[in-house]
Amino acid sequence: MAYKIILDPGHGGSDPGANFNGRQEKDDALALAMAVGKLLTNAGFDVEYTRTADVYNTPFEKAMIANNAGGDLFVSFHRNSSAVPNTYTGVQTLVYNREGLKEKLAENINKNLTAIGFEDKGIVERPNLVVLKRTKMPAVLIEAGFINSDKDNELFDNNFNEIAQGIADAIIDTLDDSGISATDAQVYTIQVGAFRNGQLANNMAAQLKAMQFPAMVVFEDGLYKVRVGEFKSLDNAVEMEQRLRAMGYNTFIRS
Repeated sequence: MAYKIILDPGHGGSDPGANFNGRQEKDDALALAMAVGKLLTNAGFDVEYTRTADVYNTPFEKAMIANNAGGDLFVSFHRNSSAVPNTYTGVQTLVYNREGLKEKLAENINKNLTAIGFEDKGIVERPNLVVLKRTKMPAVLIEAGFINSDKDNELFDNNFNEIAQGIADAIIDTLDDSGISATDAQVYTIQVGAFRNGQLANNMAAQLKAMQFPAMVVFEDGLYKVRVGEFKSLDNAVEMEQRLRAMGYNTFIRS
């Protein structure tokens, strides 16, 4: 089964996003997402889109489209804006938190786009952003320059193909560094606890194993984390998560 990447052109339809001198964010986002998608498809990845035309879906609907499609990675495309035109410039990538594959991908996207000429506005954690919070897979949101910056618009228009290639290369290189190829599917696991005390984590894992759950303890980011199972199917992971939640565990799916 091919590794599935969900590309999300921001806004759409009745929601144009940011505007500047007749230019609409939704159009730039769609064009860039489609260009990146073509490159990823040619590289052998399974690519799906939250939209391919000028239609509107709520951010929650976009996240559900990605989840229902069984996506392994989610990339959302946007253009930034500021209150006063030509005040700020640069590329910025948003993540739910700076952890794992999504952080590395954000770093590589920013690196590749700054090499084209964009200022690096950094990586920003946005845990309350719906498309980053509700997607059950690693997710990033790219702000590909400021739409109300003449400098950034010139970079965007004159280097469009290079920008698309830079983003596609960042995705491919990040996955390759993580040992993931186009033919690999994402693995999902359910986290049921995180402790500073390793014995507490081991006690929870032992309790789960006694009930025939495939539990393990992983030390990560200074915490002992208790996880259950490794699933290639998101549906199977969701089913396991529901079983654990029904037993009173505070769970979430990791990928």
